Amino acid sequence: MLTIANRGPHVQLVLLDRPEAANALNTQMGRDLVGFFEEAALSLGERRCIVLAGRGEKVFCAGGDLKERKGMSDAAWAAQHLVFERMVRAILGCPVPVIAAVNGAAFGGGLEIAACCDFIYAADNARFALTEVTLGIMPGGGGTQNLPRAVGQRRAMELILTGRPFSAAEAHEWGLVNALFPAGDLLDAALATADRIASNAPISTRQAKQAIARGMQMSLADGLAFEIEAYNRMVPTEDRREGIASFNEKRRPVFKGR
Repeated sequence: MLTIANRGPHVQLVLLDRPEAANALNTQMGRDLVGFFEEAALSLGERRCIVLAGRGEKVFCAGGDLKERKGMSDAAWAAQHLVFERMVRAILGCPVPVIAAVNGAAFGGGLEIAACCDFIYAADNARFALTEVTLGIMPGGGGTQNLPRAVGQRRAMELILTGRPFSAAEAHEWGLVNALFPAGDLLDAALATADRIASNAPISTRQAKQAIARGMQMSLADGLAFEIEAYNRMVPTEDRREGIASFNEKRRPVFKGR
């Protein structure tokens, strides 16, 4: 369900790999995403940045696998959704920066997975939608929380209550997507950004990510206090000393995550 490849010493590419089903999210894919991202949180190793993409050229993820859900009992549906809830928390809680490379349609749970990532690059022909209300349900993978934070409450209200699709250009204009690329250039662009992140001090990027993500849920005063706590953890590190030394010696730093 997932294909995982190391792209250099510090970057991992994770592919949603069910092209025969438009990379739809079934129970096993949910479990695989939980396993990967929880392991990433528990064992950082040399991992400094993750790129999450979909297999193929037309679809990132078509959302929940409705064929698997056909005839599901209420109890089975609820049990499956517990997996998806854990998946959302695992992606959001990953300490390593995560870039979504949306190579095609990201509908329903596919958009929700992308919105759980730290930021999104998209192919210029990608399409997005949260269509759950057209199926008798509602977004339950973070969509009602992450989309308003990205595009604003009123815009998200319109998109979620109508279920209408929107283009990559609209997603970029509204702030959901950071940058657009021709489909053939998307993955290279995402990996190039991942390489740039991975070249920076890994403790710094993890602490900065945490300060932004948690601080956005706090008052400004509390966020500033949290930022200083995150900052102070870097003062005694080897990487902090290496960064200053390399600047003064006019050379590229060699960060070791210590």
